[in-house]
Amino acid sequence: MPNRLAHETSPYLLQHADNPVDWWPWSDAAFEQARERGVPVLLSVGYSSCHWCHVMAHESFEDAGTAAFLNEHFVNIKVDREERPDVDAVYMEAVQAATGQGGWPMTVFLTPDAEPFYFGTYFPPEPRHGMPSFQQVADGVRRAWADRRDEVAEVAGKIVRDLSERQLAFGADELPGEEELNQALLGLTRDYDATRGGFGGAPKFPPSMVVEFLLRHYARTGGEGALQMAADTCERMARGGIYDQLGGGFARYSVDREWVVPHFEKMLYDNALLCRVYAHLWRTTGSGLARRVALETADFMVRELRTNEGGFASALDADSEDPVTGKHVEGAYYVWTPEQLREVLGDADAELAAVHFGVTEEGTFEEGASVLQLPQDDGVLADSERLASIRERLLAARGERPAPGRDDKVVAAWNGLAIAALAEVGAYFERPDLVAAAVAAGDLLVRVHMDDRARLSRTSKDGRMGANAGVLEDYADVAEGFLALASVTGEGVWLEFAGFLLDHVLGQFFDADSGTLYDTAVDAERLIRRPQDPTDNAVPSGWTAAAGALLSYAAQTGAEPHRAAAERALGVVKGLGPRAPRFIGHGLAVAEAVLDGPREVAVVGPVGGELHRTALLGAAPGAVVAAGPAEGSELPLLAGRGLVGGLPAAYVCRRFVCDAPTTAVEELAAQLSAAR
Repeated sequence: MPNRLAHETSPYLLQHADNPVDWWPWSDAAFEQARERGVPVLLSVGYSSCHWCHVMAHESFEDAGTAAFLNEHFVNIKVDREERPDVDAVYMEAVQAATGQGGWPMTVFLTPDAEPFYFGTYFPPEPRHGMPSFQQVADGVRRAWADRRDEVAEVAGKIVRDLSERQLAFGADELPGEEELNQALLGLTRDYDATRGGFGGAPKFPPSMVVEFLLRHYARTGGEGALQMAADTCERMARGGIYDQLGGGFARYSVDREWVVPHFEKMLYDNALLCRVYAHLWRTTGSGLARRVALETADFMVRELRTNEGGFASALDADSEDPVTGKHVEGAYYVWTPEQLREVLGDADAELAAVHFGVTEEGTFEEGASVLQLPQDDGVLADSERLASIRERLLAARGERPAPGRDDKVVAAWNGLAIAALAEVGAYFERPDLVAAAVAAGDLLVRVHMDDRARLSRTSKDGRMGANAGVLEDYADVAEGFLALASVTGEGVWLEFAGFLLDHVLGQFFDADSGTLYDTAVDAERLIRRPQDPTDNAVPSGWTAAAGALLSYAAQTGAEPHRAAAERALGVVKGLGPRAPRFIGHGLAVAEAVLDGPREVAVVGPVGGELHRTALLGAAPGAVVAAGPAEGSELPLLAGRGLVGGLPAAYVCRRFVCDAPTTAVEELAAQLSAAR
């Protein structure tokens, strides 16, 4: 019999709708039930493409005996962290403070007043590797609640007080300057893996926001070291197993330092961020590899993540059915053995493919299978048409395998990131189909996610708005996507929509007294703590994403309150940038834009014309572009500006000073060049 999750829209919650555990969604009613029964709450948080979430569900939540125990002694709440990042954030902070680590599945036991008192992540069904079993943990919590409830309440109260008293070490009311950005660059250099690219050891995550900072730093200063770290990291990722060498797109992270074996889930946010980063790398260097990866990643998003309504789905699972064993295992869709290559390609082409993609008899993954890579020495000499044929045949054969599941939930923030990437890539490489995909996703967000007051809903599914309010990253990233659409399409309505969203940021999320930002709106549901975090995770922090969008909007419109708020919000980068640059990369990138101006480029002339495209290809950090006709434009930067000698013209300004207007593509490119 389905439990209370059967009518939810979250694919993750629906995966648990037939569990024997009597799950509740996060709601006041669930906690009221716990108070009436006098029992604690089990809070289980995960997401649909999380491998170990599936494992724990199969081992424990699908087990009838375990479920009966949980139903008798707890009220059980299941949360999709992608739908409720606020709930996830406050309890993850508690888990990390108590245990020194975090991750998903997240398992937290709460009082009926939502105060946490026992924490963990994955628990096995039997004790192993020093971990107690989930049954032991649950029984221990039950006994503590029954026998030492006053002690439990005291512990829970202390945890909540400690969390509420935590204060971020904000940098200052001052902007980060040259000194802080240089210190951040030095810190990144110390953490840089010069042999393999990237930062730190295993597991290795794609450092999208840090690479964007490095590219902007190079554009502003000409510092070759920053460009080298960015370019080498991007090349090593693109040649590694973290990149899908057949279908395009990136996996979540690499389990090793060499980028060989990925955690195979593919997330929309990673691919949106990396698509844009590789496009910016191409814009800076002209790298053919960067161009190919940007386009293949864009095509992957449109081909495999686009929904029927025009938005983009959240993720593809890591697991899929092994066609041989019939079991659901990680990576089954993506890996190859030499024998499988021979079956598809024949002996001669299989031998070439094995060398080209690094497929060995021993395997680089499990049970003799290999993750496809491009060997670093690039020593394979072969006819490019033959390799293209090999790739096409392998991709077609892979398409016959059972595909990974897809989480069709549309998350506003991640769609905003995808819109920005697709709009820019489409403009750079003259792919109007990609721009059209970005516009369609923007239309969906306006139609389905925005209400008549321009308040955002966090998610939708099948064209139906979700019940959860947007958080700061939703407003910031969607505004960023709309600003990119305004620059690429010349349509002022996108700038107007961005303004509506950013007015909500100022009114609902910004603390004017301290210059700080909160992750939830002032009128959002009250949790044990109002979440507030300026550091990046897998995506830019809402805090610094908002600063970037506010800065760009101010440059487009001259809106001084938006620029002032952006600059105040960046005070945290002054404090954290030198100390933890890997975790505030987006803030560092926005700080580069402030130091450069950012430049304001008005192109009076045809949208998509030579001057417009040249303006979009300028690498000056955070530069904003407005393009359209001399008369009747809805973009403020074009006001009062006209043709020059009857020809399309570009006007470049920064910090209230303008260059002479130019009609020449070469002159415009020079005005937007590095380190002027």
